[in-house]
Parts: sequence; structure tokens; C-alpha cells
Amino acid sequence: MNVEKQAQDEKYNPYEHRKVEKPNSDIRSTANIIKASLGSGLLAGPLAFAQAGWGIGIIGTVIIGIICGHCIHILVKTSRGCCVVEKKPSLGYAETCKYAFKNGPKCVQKFANAASVFAEFSLLSTYVGVCCIYTVLIADSVKQLVDRYYSSTILPVEYYCLIFLIPLCILCQIKYLKWLAIFSLMANVLLVATYVICLYYIFGDTITFDDKKAVGNPARYPAFISTVIFAMEGIGVVMPVENVMKKPKHFLGFPSVLVVAMSAIVFLYGTLGLFGYFRYGDVLRGSITLNLPIDDWPAVCAKIFIALSIFLTYPPPVLRGYRHLY
Repeated sequence: MNVEKQAQDEKYNPYEHRKVEKPNSDIRSTANIIKASLGSGLLAGPLAFAQAGWGIGIIGTVIIGIICGHCIHILVKTSRGCCVVEKKPSLGYAETCKYAFKNGPKCVQKFANAASVFAEFSLLSTYVGVCCIYTVLIADSVKQLVDRYYSSTILPVEYYCLIFLIPLCILCQIKYLKWLAIFSLMANVLLVATYVICLYYIFGDTITFDDKKAVGNPARYPAFISTVIFAMEGIGVVMPVENVMKKPKHFLGFPSVLVVAMSAIVFLYGTLGLFGYFRYGDVLRGSITLNLPIDDWPAVCAKIFIALSIFLTYPPPVLRGYRHLY
């Protein structure tokens, strides 16, 4: 049974029955989508371009951005259709999977519950890993600065992870995306500031193009693709954001929250990846901030900004694990 066809036939309007305690504006929703999708992975863009070549990098970034946006569009549209069919005001990620199978062809209807469990398990596994990576990135950034300016205090990175555990747990007690949107907006500002500082160092010296490849080694394309997807993918936060919007119809369409957010993500990632590769070539490290001089105050600010940005980004992945927010 086609969900979209049923959705058109039904008169049930999920938006009229949707009651949100703390609704989000379009701007806050856009900030949440951008910050959830474009985090520390932005700074790995130059390395990704070095692996694929600048020509393949540009084309690949645009294509992957379109695919990610299209997948989000399909998810939200299907969820809305399932809401109409099941007469529910909103559905989460796992619930959308369940009802899509339930109202799909007869051969897959029996897998509805299994699809829901698999979606929950996949989200949990994904964001447990993401939260672990974020904790290490924050600790590494702070450790690099402390080791440089307070050399008498040398601690293992594990100690810094423990130090940041308490403030991270406190920050994660915020359970409304409307309030978290403020932190997401601050994180976006810090991320853009880091982006500008990186461009400052990129264009602060002569850029040579002679040794830069337009097409890289095809064996490195999978690494490029995985890096770009890591930087752009934020599918787990899509349904929580759409479900608590003040005007959920504005999430899709043109212009819309999705179009604006994905356009900004592709632009920021593509420009930093391209020019970062042109500036540093094949000597790039995992994050472009690690290529910046440690003694210049703008570079120090960039390292502090990215640590704060990741810190403020931490709660949304945690909240995606709570079904009641979906």
C-alpha cells in the first residue's frame, strides 16, 4: 500500500493535532540542522580534498550534499505520510520506519517491528560513537594548548576526558531543542569564526597550484566519501527538529529550512576543503587547525573556538537517543 497515495486520500492533518511545549522558529531549526550536520568534520575537508583531488572534491561534495538533502526530504515526506495514515500528530525516526513497513507491500509488513528496533539500534550505535569522538576532540584541543603554554602540567588525554565529563553531563540535562538552539547558534558562530581564521591563514601566504591534483588516486575515494558524509550527515536530528517546529511546513519546499541549511553546509565545506588543500597540499593533518601555527593568537583562538563549538554541540546527539523527544 502506497503511503503517499493514502496520505493524499486522508483528510487528517497532523499539524492541527501536534502540540509542542517549546516550539522552534525557522531560524533556530536551521541553526540546529547546520550544527548537527556540520561540526568538527568541516575542518577535515582539506584532507578529504587532498585524498580525492580538487576537481573530484568539488563535484563529489556537491553530489553528496544533494544526496544527503534528498534523503532527508524523503524521510520527512514519508514521516508526514505515515502520520496521516496512522492519524498521529508526529512520528520519530524509528516510528517512521515501523509504519512505513507496516503500510508497505505485504511482503515487508511482517518486518515492521524489526525495522523499528533496527533503526533504534543503529541510531544508538552511531551516536554513542559520535559522543565518544566529540569528547576526545575536545580533550585533544585543550591538551594541545595546555601542553604548549603550561608545560609544567602534562596530563594524559584521558584525564582531560574525565575533567570535561561533569560539565558535559550538566549540559546534557537540557531536554528542549528550543533551548539547545541557543547553544547551537553560539556553536555555529564559533565554527564560522574558526572557518574565517582558517581562511585568513590560507590566503595569508602564496598559494601554488602546480603540485595540486584535480583527480586523485581512486583508491582514496572511499576515504573522501566517508569524510564528507561524516561532515554533512545529521539524519538523526531531522525528525526531532521537524517535530518541534512552530511551522513544520517550512521544513520542506523552496526556500525552506532544509534547502538553506544544506546550501550553507555544502558551501562552507566545499570552500574550506578546496582552499585548504590549495594552501597546504598533501601535508594536511586530520584537522586543518592542527596545521595552524601554535604561537599566533588567531590560531590559538581557532583552537579554542573549535573546542567550545564541539562542547556546545554535544547535547543534540545525546537527545537523539530519547524516543520521547522524537
